[in-house]
Amino acid sequence: MEIDPDALDSSALYKILIGSVVPRPIGWASTLSVDGVANIAPFSFFTVVARKPPMISLTIQPRSSRTQLKDTLTNARETGEFVLNVVSLPFANQMHLTSVEHPPEADEFELCGLTKAPSVTVRPPRVEGVPVAMECKVETILSFGEVDDHVVIGRVTRFHIRDELWLDRGRIDTAALQPVGRLASEYTLADTVFACPLPETVLSGNAQQRMRRIDGKDTNWSPLDERSWSAAGNPTISK
Repeated sequence: MEIDPDALDSSALYKILIGSVVPRPIGWASTLSVDGVANIAPFSFFTVVARKPPMISLTIQPRSSRTQLKDTLTNARETGEFVLNVVSLPFANQMHLTSVEHPPEADEFELCGLTKAPSVTVRPPRVEGVPVAMECKVETILSFGEVDDHVVIGRVTRFHIRDELWLDRGRIDTAALQPVGRLASEYTLADTVFACPLPETVLSGNAQQRMRRIDGKDTNWSPLDERSWSAAGNPTISK
């Protein structure tokens, strides 16, 4: 299959990108509005930008209406601050709930049953209990493309790492993180570890295997086949 991106609209291109660039880590960003309302939302267009000073980036698309900016972008732009929370498996359901486009005046921590933990260098709260959280000051916000996608680059001003995950020599116990990532329209749990080179028997033995589902559904099940399915898992909530 050979595809010319110039012949496709943004929706079709988005589907190809999110199905190809996988798995993607989830940046669970908490912000405060200028009125002090707490907001939190997950973004899978998230990565590291620089080491010293440490910087991370979030790419934020418009709301589903395509005409309004998401609250995370508005809050980060107006206050210059946000917190990046790393999503582990125990928080998967609550993270999924925060992908719903709630009204700006709604406190999404309260709506989704999340406990706020105080930050040190910024005003937005952290999520209590996450394995890692990064307090960030907005370094710059860039706009790209024809559909108003924005890249928010934040300078990390404080790391919060759960004590049991902190190892000698300044390392994080990644095997204990249970990090949740994003596939096209679903999630994945990073629960396997290996070092290269792998034996040829391992490579050939796993070459044709499909991902193992942990939600009890059939291996070939797809959420896109369900008429009631929505990306946020709750089509009844007003956006």
